Amino acid sequence: MPKTTFYNLSKEKRERIFDAAVKEFSIRSFSQASLNQIIKNAGIPKGSFYQYFNNKEDLYLYMLEEAGKEKTELLSQAKGIDPEADVFEVIKQRTREFLERGSVKPGYLEIAMLMEMDNSEFIGKIRKSSAARYVKMLERDKERGLFKPEVDSELVINLISTFGLNDYFRNGCDKERYLKNLSDAIEIIKGGIALFKD
Repeated sequence: MPKTTFYNLSKEKRERIFDAAVKEFSIRSFSQASLNQIIKNAGIPKGSFYQYFNNKEDLYLYMLEEAGKEKTELLSQAKGIDPEADVFEVIKQRTREFLERGSVKPGYLEIAMLMEMDNSEFIGKIRKSSAARYVKMLERDKERGLFKPEVDSELVINLISTFGLNDYFRNGCDKERYLKNLSDAIEIIKGGIALFKD
């Protein structure tokens, strides 16, 4: 995360650094992204960067945090998710909102997709943390008697994530087609693990 000196910068300079990070991380995965290119695009000396951040990891986490704040703000304005909705409904709604947000904030969708393809330990931890909230929701749904208790929750969430990533890259940026395919795949998975009650 940023050092105190970063927050002493003008808002314009902080935004310039943020925008340079978004630009680079939206065209290259974290592992392939060039810190030198970010520094060049931000128009700051290399030495100054290290007065603001310890390394590329710190900058990346800051960028994700700022994007997350925007997401929270946008989601607070969107219609709320039914607290009784199962994890699959939550995934579908959040995916739709994320795609809509991506069309408003260029680069965010690309960053998320490149994050899924990066095999570095650093990004792996971020992905695992992100997936954990859905695994927890599925565990909750199993306790509610909605799904088979023996189902491997982590595997189910990984199946959805893997399908979504493959479909996105296979079919491009057709948002409606992507959402339909994801929804259909989720219904197949959901049907396979649901507990049917008479």
